[in-house]
Amino acid sequence: MRRARVLVAIGIGCGALGAGLAVLRAKWEPGGDRGFVARVESPALRQRAPVVLFDHGHRNSHSVAGRYAAFARLMRADGCRVRQISGRIDARRLEGAAILAIVNAKGPESDPVSAAFDDGECDAIRNWVQDGGGLLLVADHHPCGEAAASLAARFGVEMSGGWTDDSTQARPGSGDPGQIVFTRSGGTLASHPITDGDGGASRVDTVETFTGQSLRGPADAVPLLLLGEAAMDRIPTSSKTESHGTTHVTTFETEDRSAAGRAQGLAFHHGRGRVVVLAEAAMLTAQIQNGHRFGMNAPGNHNRQFALNTVRWLAGAQDAATP
Repeated sequence: MRRARVLVAIGIGCGALGAGLAVLRAKWEPGGDRGFVARVESPALRQRAPVVLFDHGHRNSHSVAGRYAAFARLMRADGCRVRQISGRIDARRLEGAAILAIVNAKGPESDPVSAAFDDGECDAIRNWVQDGGGLLLVADHHPCGEAAASLAARFGVEMSGGWTDDSTQARPGSGDPGQIVFTRSGGTLASHPITDGDGGASRVDTVETFTGQSLRGPADAVPLLLLGEAAMDRIPTSSKTESHGTTHVTTFETEDRSAAGRAQGLAFHHGRGRVVVLAEAAMLTAQIQNGHRFGMNAPGNHNRQFALNTVRWLAGAQDAATP
């Protein structure tokens, strides 16, 4: 067993939703990068103008007005019509949409690791994808992985929950094994229409994540972001919380399991539709904490182009078949 120390602070991580979870890393700090440039020189989706529904009805800690504001601005610049939705998801809510984006949904406040989506919602989303919809499902570390697990299972995806480290692929100098860099040259960034783009300026060679979980997908899934042999999942087995004024300090007991061969990004077809599942949310944000940039604005990564290519593929703008 391994002891992992996790901080829970009022107002951090969930904004207006209440108390939130923060691993002792930078990713939960809410400060958006106001200087992030969302301009797209050659918009790929302007003629299609696909409707992207962004779920905010399941205690999501990321919204298009908050941590995913930069993502939403980027998608709009590329030609998407982004609409935030709340409440229960059913077939009627999905009518006319090209893409459904779900980011860090959680169960009820009393039990955030329980299923965020009921069986009817899971069936409606699965059927909509089978009929040609595009699903972007993002669920990172505990408790978000557990809360999205039942929905992911409808598509043959297994979520580990917990936290994932990969010390051999960590950003040099970060001191953080959860800040993982995936590269084409290192064989951990797969070739796929999302990463290859048009072979020119839209090609992606480096993607960085900032503390997530791990995934295993169906046989035909392409592991976009492949974890290395040293990767480990830290699965919480119990916890204890102590209060110090307005700050709550939670200590988790975890069971360490190998995450070798698993992934932090998957892409695959499902029926006539397409699915991308990501095991980390901050990679598609643009945030600054104490002068430190992380997400699409972090130096040296291609996360910005990865975000554009992901939505373009889900919308069918990149029609090359998935390998």
